Amino acid sequence: MLTEARMLRLGFILHLFIGSTLAGSAVIAALVMGKDTMTPILIAAAIGFVIAFPVTWMVTRALYENR
Repeated sequence: MLTEARMLRLGFILHLFIGSTLAGSAVIAALVMGKDTMTPILIAAAIGFVIAFPVTWMVTRALYENR
């Protein structure tokens, strides 16, 4: 139980960084493609944020398995 709580806490911290990185990258990709209105930018940021959940889970799991 304690390991799960630590893993969850680490996952939240990692998601802060991974989520903002992927959301920012998706926004930059949308801007490069010429989608410079509010809706495509928000959609790109939301997609990056959602994609960050499984990425964060994989990174957190890999960090705890390599202990």
